[in-house]
Amino acid sequence: MVDHPIITSERKRDRAHPLASSHPDYVQQRAATPRAATHIYRQLLDDIISLRRKPMEPILEKEIAAQFGVSRTPVHQAVLRLADDGLIDIFPQSGTFVSRIPRRALYEAILIRKSLEETTVKLAAEQADGADIARLERTIAELVAAEISGDNERFHAADTDFHLSINSIAGFPGIWNVIQQVKMQIDRYRRLTLPLSGRLTRVIGEHEAILDGIRRHNIAHATEAMGFHLGQMLSEVKDTANVDPAFFIDDY
Repeated sequence: MVDHPIITSERKRDRAHPLASSHPDYVQQRAATPRAATHIYRQLLDDIISLRRKPMEPILEKEIAAQFGVSRTPVHQAVLRLADDGLIDIFPQSGTFVSRIPRRALYEAILIRKSLEETTVKLAAEQADGADIARLERTIAELVAAEISGDNERFHAADTDFHLSINSIAGFPGIWNVIQQVKMQIDRYRRLTLPLSGRLTRVIGEHEAILDGIRRHNIAHATEAMGFHLGQMLSEVKDTANVDPAFFIDDY
């Protein structure tokens, strides 16, 4: 197996300086690499999901390293992690790029999320108290304010808080952890569709229907409203007429 050039370079440096591995500055630098990689990973993840870095945009490790003031090692580690997430494609002979949104994987992610959130909203409808209802009402008020101001990022954050709040009321944080793992591609897709005319108003109405079921402890209504809300995307992903189809790939 051929060593990565960065790793090979570090090994050569260690051999050239036998005491380097015990030098405090060297130890500190080595310890900082995982922290830097995690920081860069989170920043690139946010850039990709928010579409500040769009599908097919090149990822240039040298430029990113300069931006963060680090060597290429933590950048490469972050890129590999994002590749494992399915958000970056690495082509040895061509370069590294933000991945396109895989249509089939997106569809599957929506199915998984729909199933999980139908479960959490059922539990929330069973046990929500006055404080829980007030919290959900505040998130819907935030959605309305974001729509009025035309702030899609604020809207997306409030939307996420609404679903997170329902999961918190249900009392199973592990379920939200699973949802977080599968919703990366969903969040990219939603960023593409939020600007569509009438989209924000429709989403607010769907959230209000979910809240109505929880408020009345009507489990069937809350579950049906959540299923409808998330199920809307299942039909939408089959039709990309309103968004750039080049951002998608059929991963069969």
